[in-house]
Amino acid sequence: MAQNGTIENGLARNECPPPLPQPVKIPEIKHTKIFINNEWHTSIKGKKFPTINPATGVKICDIEEADKADVDEAVRAARAAGQRGSEWRRMDASSRGRLLHKLADLLERERAVLATLESMDTGKPFLHAFFVDLDGSIKTLRYYAGWTDKIHGKTMPVDENFLCFTKHEPVGVCGAIIPWNFPLLMFMWKIAPALACGNTVVIKPAEQTPLTALHIGSLIKEAGFPPGVLNIVPGFGPTAGAAIASHMNIDKVAFTGSTEVGQLIKAAAAKSNLKRVTLELGGKNPCIVFADSDLQLAVEETQKGAFFNQGQACTAASRVYVEEPVYDEFVHLSVERAKNIVIGDPLEPRTSHGPQIDRHQFDKILELVESGKKEGAVLECGGCALEDRGLFIHPTIFSDVKDHMRIAKEEIFGPVQCIMKFKTQEEVIDRANSSQYGLTAAVFTRDINRAMSVSAALEAGTVWVNCYNALHAQAPFGGYKMSGNGRELGEYALAEYTEVKAITMKLSEQLTL
Repeated sequence: MAQNGTIENGLARNECPPPLPQPVKIPEIKHTKIFINNEWHTSIKGKKFPTINPATGVKICDIEEADKADVDEAVRAARAAGQRGSEWRRMDASSRGRLLHKLADLLERERAVLATLESMDTGKPFLHAFFVDLDGSIKTLRYYAGWTDKIHGKTMPVDENFLCFTKHEPVGVCGAIIPWNFPLLMFMWKIAPALACGNTVVIKPAEQTPLTALHIGSLIKEAGFPPGVLNIVPGFGPTAGAAIASHMNIDKVAFTGSTEVGQLIKAAAAKSNLKRVTLELGGKNPCIVFADSDLQLAVEETQKGAFFNQGQACTAASRVYVEEPVYDEFVHLSVERAKNIVIGDPLEPRTSHGPQIDRHQFDKILELVESGKKEGAVLECGGCALEDRGLFIHPTIFSDVKDHMRIAKEEIFGPVQCIMKFKTQEEVIDRANSSQYGLTAAVFTRDINRAMSVSAALEAGTVWVNCYNALHAQAPFGGYKMSGNGRELGEYALAEYTEVKAITMKLSEQLTL
């Protein structure tokens, strides 16, 4: 099961499929406090905030709200845990790997519970959380567990009689601020490489979706991580998030979220202590479908890219360019497929499409849909909310979309697919690249030479060929232009969490007996 929204069964022919996993009944949420030094704390200011089930609009529970003072406490704990001579700093690299594997084991044990919490808190279908988010989280932990004792420097031949070599050392205290669309997966994308490299972490989950992050706090303690190595501060961006970005004792911050907030974080990091920053930000991702492609495959993959997670993904395939000879057929097939999407209770196994995260996102999506209608795009299906069902929006397809329209330029972050027509390869490459974003792109063609030349020309950090959302722990992920800085996942992410130290020694030319 890749981190790509595709549930692979791996069954032999005529083999009966196993029963589908089921959500777990959770009578009471156990972990609602701030997690610092392997202990649970109430907010210093005594504040709490509610977390809401977006499918029902009902409050799940109240969460202790971290503020600047709580972040200060978390940073002190992280700094102490990472100082020279501490248990964490003295720990063998291979032992760090065993702890990450142990955490992955605990995620396996708690898989149904975590998937249920994720579905309740985000509104995403339970089976998507179970097979995509949990699977990706576990694989990310195990991948970086294998890296812990393989992070090393080099020796360099230098002039004259010197020995020169490098060491890769932890950056120090790493702050992390994660989004609400993939809370658990983004949690692991941040902490796994940071801990593998020997850093300590202060992480802020999104205020909309804190439940799985806090549950992981209990597993961190159970796994045996020393106190202060990982600290979790649920709270709001302008308070807890801003405190992390501007903190003088945080050495690096990693953020996934909007481009606008990413700019604020980078500015705060520069104005404070010039802390290192990695940003995974927005996208307006082009998919190019050539006439020679497997059209049914292209329809399935681009629609998966557009509607997976209710379109709430930075990788959303919201700009689909289709070559003129197959344009009408592509639109027809896309509309027919969209009509089969099952909208409903995220905890029901049949459901493949849940609600948007909150009223703000819901209203923003419908406002952009209205702009598409006003600017002349053809609404093929959807375009409205479900009656009497809160934050649910029908999967929406626009055809005859022009590049100047808002729906073709702005990140919608909702279930809206824009299908556009093109005539030539050179034309479509120029149009695909005419965006401030450069996160992902996709090419659909049977011509391998065309696939290679087009993917080379696209200004994006990731290009998929005849597939979409094919994310793997081993492959780097990040964007060009205003889609961010740095890379997550793969070996490339390790460089974001280490400092390189060069050591040069003068050698004696005399042999000693």
